[in-house]
Amino acid sequence: MADTDPAGPVMDRDEVDRALARLGQEHEAIETSLLALQDHAGRRLLEGARLTGVTAERWTSTEAAITLLWTYFDAYTDVLRRARDIRARRRWSSREDLVELTELLRGEPVTVAGSAAATAGAPTPHGGQAGPGVLSERWSLSALVDRMNELYASSLDMVVAADAVWSALPARIDLLSAELRRTSTLAHSVGVRPGEHPAGDDLERITRTLKKLREQVVSDPLAYWKPAEGSSAPGGGKPDTTVYDREARALEDVRREIDAVLAVRQDAEKRIVRLRDVLSRADRTLAEARTARGEVLAKIAATEVPVVSGPPTALQEQLSTAAEYRRHAQWHRLSPLLESLEQKAEDELLRARESLTAVTAPLAVRAELRGRLDAYRAKVSRHGLAEDPLLVERYEKARRMLWSAPCDLRAAEQAVLRYQQAVAELLGAAPGVPGQGARPDERRGPAT
Repeated sequence: MADTDPAGPVMDRDEVDRALARLGQEHEAIETSLLALQDHAGRRLLEGARLTGVTAERWTSTEAAITLLWTYFDAYTDVLRRARDIRARRRWSSREDLVELTELLRGEPVTVAGSAAATAGAPTPHGGQAGPGVLSERWSLSALVDRMNELYASSLDMVVAADAVWSALPARIDLLSAELRRTSTLAHSVGVRPGEHPAGDDLERITRTLKKLREQVVSDPLAYWKPAEGSSAPGGGKPDTTVYDREARALEDVRREIDAVLAVRQDAEKRIVRLRDVLSRADRTLAEARTARGEVLAKIAATEVPVVSGPPTALQEQLSTAAEYRRHAQWHRLSPLLESLEQKAEDELLRARESLTAVTAPLAVRAELRGRLDAYRAKVSRHGLAEDPLLVERYEKARRMLWSAPCDLRAAEQAVLRYQQAVAELLGAAPGVPGQGARPDERRGPAT
């Protein structure tokens, strides 16, 4: 819509014809825009909706602006029709006609009763609203066009924004709500329920939030509109999806949690069987350690043997609880219990093995001393000294200690060391005492 020239000298016939042609085009463009606004889907939705909040306030003002727009347009149309009628009187307009046409086209021929703007409650060009004290408004055609452009832009901005939110958010909320219902049904089937599992509480909260969000979006769409910064175009901006996006992420987290619970349901039996096997091995190892402890106490003297604990009854009880959870499909409780039990069962098996190792350590020491004694006996035999009286005496003494029960390990070790020392002296080696546990061929002595 173009502006007309300000008032000046009397227009000639050509200027009048050009002005009327331009005004006719503006009139057609304005009418087309107003009819498009009137038929806009967003405007029809706003008219039939129960609005609240900022949308209700904006729509009250916008309705007034649209009403005032039509009032201005009707006044504009009336002046344009009068001008056309005057021009149509004669092919060659008289000066009186041209003066009258100049006043219509360049003066302030449009008069709008102040009650029209006041009743509509539309904003004035300088801000605020027209008050009841204004008797009338006078406009030039160019100023009136500017005013209609202003009202049209603000009205269209509000309508487009509301329509954009309604077009985007409710449908997405409905889709997410449908997914929420499917997820809730699946969650209920695996025992994920409010008050019993955190994911169940999350589902309940998401349900409440989405219901409230949809109600607010429908009644107050402008509360969920982000105007574009620096944009003056009508409808510049986008819907604010912050709350929706947050709840969508929360639902995705719940779905992952339920997937984990479903995975537990699928392999729960195998995991419980593995747990039983691990705990059974731990029990057998502890039983072996207890048997070995009795053997050690009978065969080894003057040795502190660690006490072997009993089977892990607490773990067996928790395993029974896990089986009970599986029978009653309480997968949300079974999942963390199985994870805890698997770690505890492995720790228990390791503890049992360490206990067996600690209990049988004296037997291992005795076996090592026996092996060392026999190795030195073989070494002596290779050098032809097997019948040496001193070596025979010390060998037999060490052997009696190691093959008698209960065996005094400390005394037996000293006897083996004395035998090793005698062998070293006879073979001409330095009389150093080899360290306990070394291999015979690693001890100091002549090369063989």
